[in-house]
Amino acid sequence: MKISKFSREYSICSYECDAKGTLRLVSLMNMFQDAADTHAEILGVGIEHCIEHGLAWFGSNYHIKIFRMPSWHEKMQIITWPSQEKKIGAVRDFEVVDESGKVVIVASSQWILIDFAKKRPLSLRENLPDYEVVEERSLETSFPRIDLPEKVTFRKSFAVRYDDIDVNGHVNNAVYPLWATEAMEKKFRLENRPSEIEIAFKKETLYGDVVNVSTQVDDLISLHEMTAGDDNHEIARLRIVWQKA
Repeated sequence: MKISKFSREYSICSYECDAKGTLRLVSLMNMFQDAADTHAEILGVGIEHCIEHGLAWFGSNYHIKIFRMPSWHEKMQIITWPSQEKKIGAVRDFEVVDESGKVVIVASSQWILIDFAKKRPLSLRENLPDYEVVEERSLETSFPRIDLPEKVTFRKSFAVRYDDIDVNGHVNNAVYPLWATEAMEKKFRLENRPSEIEIAFKKETLYGDVVNVSTQVDDLISLHEMTAGDDNHEIARLRIVWQKA
């Protein structure tokens, strides 16, 4: 199937914004997923195909650069496309364009196709219909390894709510950066905003789990390790670059 980039317009509502009237990070992540899910369905590789064949897409990485976060009442366009294919994984890129036509956010995400029951990676070409890749990157990234915090500045725990769970039965990817940003000291959080976010997802998190976030802050860079369960296993790592709000 020959494809082109997929585009969808969003009008930013008040409930999608924070106290300053700018788009919440969790809202942005959900919009990314909405655009990606819709495009994947058009390509025949979306949720319906996966459910029918016992498959699932597991998000392994995100890398996001925010030049400006749109605000309440603004209209913005999210453009997305599959930009790279690997044996068991695929890369999907995003651009957010404001009403003036300026790109205000770029992002890249990496996904692994798995056997849902066995939780094992599968070959894309052996399990998905043919589709073409747009060999263009919005953000040149190889999703490098994220360092662990060496000196923990803050620790905070979160109980996984029912509302955090998605249709696959585990915590939605949009919740992890929310936990990381909420695990910051109050004054720092009020005075700064994320300008670059890298996420490495390790294991799924389930309803009723308690997530522990260990955070290291050096100037305007924070490292976050997330663990859960009785064995305190690692579920995610994040690196966030902040700038003055």
